[in-house]
Amino acid sequence: MQGYQLTFFTGQDKHVGSKPIGQWLLEFAQKHGAIGGTLVGAGEGFDHHGRFHSAHFFELADQPLAVTVSVAEANYQPLMDALAQEDINLAYVMVPVEFGRVGKQAV
Repeated sequence: MQGYQLTFFTGQDKHVGSKPIGQWLLEFAQKHGAIGGTLVGAGEGFDHHGRFHSAHFFELADQPLAVTVSVAEANYQPLMDALAQEDINLAYVMVPVEFGRVGKQAV
């Protein structure tokens, strides 16, 4: 199947309403047609202003997060259009990919 891998970059301290943005984004993407997604906490990163963010032993609030989702070609633009209507500000990378399932138990 042809589609896209989208990786959104944000921080542990961000929320949409009362929900952490990473959890919110995974649920939002699934609702809008993503076929899989993963939330990954990073040790360090820097933002578009060049400021470094990191997860420290005593303070995880500044921990960088990456949310990666896979979406079929047909669902990419509707997902991005829906995100554009939300009160958020997310950096992202979009990469065209081919994806599927493999193995004896693949459905």
